[in-house]
Amino acid sequence: MRIEIEKILCPVDFSENSDHAMRYARAFADAYRSELALIHVVEMPFLPSYSTAGVPELDFPVDEIQRQCRESMDELLEKYRGEGYEISGHVVVGSPFVEIVRKAKDEEFDLIVLGTHGRTGLKHLIIGSVAEKVVRNAPCPVLSVKHPEHEFVRP
Repeated sequence: MRIEIEKILCPVDFSENSDHAMRYARAFADAYRSELALIHVVEMPFLPSYSTAGVPELDFPVDEIQRQCRESMDELLEKYRGEGYEISGHVVVGSPFVEIVRKAKDEEFDLIVLGTHGRTGLKHLIIGSVAEKVVRNAPCPVLSVKHPEHEFVRP
């Protein structure tokens, strides 16, 4: 049985970790002559409704953040265009794991390639991390790529 990988989704957050995962996604796209789609999710800050009692309404510059992320995405696309596979980039607003899984389902991707750590660099608990939620909910196989400089720390 031959595995066909026609469409690959690679979430990016413009960090060194997602750049490392992109190396794998690009290698698969090149080997299989697959379509490679990059997605960046602009996450809105979450404040529980009870925490905002007596606090003035907060104004987050979502449009400006989206514009900056679109510029970063365009730079990535320009950098990797012409490598022998089709590449596209998408910037959306929402919950990262929800938007990644939604795109994978809606557009029937064959593979998701993502980094195990995001931009924050914080040591996330396994439960609650975007990568784990994507793995648990994705409609297709997921390759999670650990950055070589991240070492395993026992709990």
